[in-house]
Amino acid sequence: MDFKRTKNLNQLIERKHNGMIKVVSGLRRCGKTYLLFKLFAEHLLESGVAEDHIIKIALDDIKYSELRDALKLYNFIVGRIKDSEKYYILLDEIQFVPDFAGLLNGLLHISNADTYVTGSNSRFLSSDIVTEFRGRGDEVRLRPLTFAEYSEGVPGERQELLDNYLIFGGMPGCAVIPEEERKIQYLTMLYQTIYLRDIIEHVKIRNDEEFRELTEMLASGIGGLTNPKKLSDTFLSVKGIKITHDTVVSYINSLVDSFLVERAQRYDIKGKKYISTPLKYYFGDLGIRNAALGFRQSEKNHLMENLIYNELRYRGFSVDVGVVAKSVKNKNGNGTTVNYEVDFVANKGFKRFYIQSAYILDDEEKRQQEERSLDNINDNFAKVVISMYGTGRYYQNDKGYMMLSLEEFLKNEDLIN
Repeated sequence: MDFKRTKNLNQLIERKHNGMIKVVSGLRRCGKTYLLFKLFAEHLLESGVAEDHIIKIALDDIKYSELRDALKLYNFIVGRIKDSEKYYILLDEIQFVPDFAGLLNGLLHISNADTYVTGSNSRFLSSDIVTEFRGRGDEVRLRPLTFAEYSEGVPGERQELLDNYLIFGGMPGCAVIPEEERKIQYLTMLYQTIYLRDIIEHVKIRNDEEFRELTEMLASGIGGLTNPKKLSDTFLSVKGIKITHDTVVSYINSLVDSFLVERAQRYDIKGKKYISTPLKYYFGDLGIRNAALGFRQSEKNHLMENLIYNELRYRGFSVDVGVVAKSVKNKNGNGTTVNYEVDFVANKGFKRFYIQSAYILDDEEKRQQEERSLDNINDNFAKVVISMYGTGRYYQNDKGYMMLSLEEFLKNEDLIN
């Protein structure tokens, strides 16, 4: 199976020779090495670059273990540069070099070197490194396969593919496995022995069981509002475990830094301000989310919401959870405020979309319920309702809302972009 990753490849191509370190970041095993060492290297060869002018080093490979010293690696690269033609330096898993900041600064001073690196964990994107490379690092974020990328490379009928994608996600290594049992084994292995173990060892988490339990709570609650205090209270009431607010915050930050989880803040649409708490959390890959729960909770409405969030982030949107306040009168005739939730407020530049994720719209009452939040927004930005099932092409209803099926939304990026 061949996954083209066209958008991310083009992002690398557009950044050639820009005088910066190109940083390919993302979840481990999501395809960064394939993008850099195969797809981008093939592009360079097809563009006429000589093979000996492409220096590829996989720093997680034991045969390059001696080059994990910054000075040795620098001298090795300099030794490969024999003329004034452009050389392309491709370094995979750069975090294996303890002083990689010094190394990359050194490579920036080689006038005919164009450098590209990959990295996976929180240490690679820690605040001191961001400060070190301010203005000199250019990040390309690679995510697991989108549904469009997945369905291009995996044979099958589209609805069946979508059902499988909601359960097993878009990790490339999982997509090429045909049997469901082996997919489950692969994703469980990634979750337990790669992702969690990597975080536990790097952040030096002393109580792995607490950390695993918290990750499962977030996985179980995708699409629901929560905050560290609520999670801490749940530990105490359900598990009988006392865990501090600061510890919960630290655990969540570790998951976010490692690309397993993303936060969505609440945004007061009428007040035009952010609400600090509670938040929503979404998993970067649905298969990993389901593996965290042992594939026991597969409610399609929640998975669909997570999938829409991931797709919007892939398309370059910043994504918030919207809140619309409306004053109404209660039964006693007194005024009160009702808050309506908009699933997603998606912003990119001057563009904004208000989006509702509606699993099934099979009667007028459900349709009105999903549209009610949008009805209370007074500005002129586009309003969209995405449902799991739909017939024919998208249409605009009599309110001007764009009505889409999930499949239409996923396969046609131009509809919301």
